[in-house]
Amino acid sequence: MSDTLSMPFDVRLMNATSACLIALFGVLALTLLAGWAANQGWFALRGVVVGGDIAHSNAVTLRAHVLPRLEGSILTVDLQRARQAFESAPWVRRAIVRREFPNQLKVILQEHRAAAHWGPEGDPRLLNSFGEVFEVNAGEVEHEGLPRLMGPAGQEAQTLAMYRQLQPLFERLDLSLETLELSGQGGWVAHLDTGAQVELGRGTEAEVAQRAGRFLASLTQVTARYQRRPEAMESADLRHADGYALRLRGVATGGSNASAKP
Repeated sequence: MSDTLSMPFDVRLMNATSACLIALFGVLALTLLAGWAANQGWFALRGVVVGGDIAHSNAVTLRAHVLPRLEGSILTVDLQRARQAFESAPWVRRAIVRREFPNQLKVILQEHRAAAHWGPEGDPRLLNSFGEVFEVNAGEVEHEGLPRLMGPAGQEAQTLAMYRQLQPLFERLDLSLETLELSGQGGWVAHLDTGAQVELGRGTEAEVAQRAGRFLASLTQVTARYQRRPEAMESADLRHADGYALRLRGVATGGSNASAKP
């Protein structure tokens, strides 16, 4: 038999109790030591290092915005709260915050990439490349060529995806989508840089893109019949089952409505 098995129960109990007490005193001592060190100011939060994607985010301004909202030392600061504080700043989409001893926070930022205006004219909201809505000051938007997308709340990503499907189709004819709107009834309406309005109708992304593609493939030939180019289009309605209706600028009233089968 081993020495442990032969050891009397009361001795084993005493040894176990001693071990527990030693561990407890050790934890208590470490806690007191940590508290004492924190009170010495060694771990007082003294700075924030900002990195990552900061094209629109001024590091000095960010620190001024966030630091007053943080409490505690580098040991006790709430990283979740710090992350939320950074993500509440304009242009910041995501923030990763970690401690850097002895007294700094390291922050890696990901900014929104503006892909479109969202909402009617004058609405300050933007869509990022993920189809998420964010808001900045009007003077901070540098992208004059951004399209304007509109639709019901919750359909932002779908509207952006539809724009990305349709824009290359119009570009083939040197036309550009300035505005794309999804109605509450599910119909799509496009407004071009030439001032033309195109009723695209309802359907899935693939169905609407296919309908628009067929229309645009025949548009040059149809406009040529009236000695016009595609830029002369004033409006088009693709909601017809067997073709589309087309109105051209400068064409006499009697012949201003052209129709064609796809």
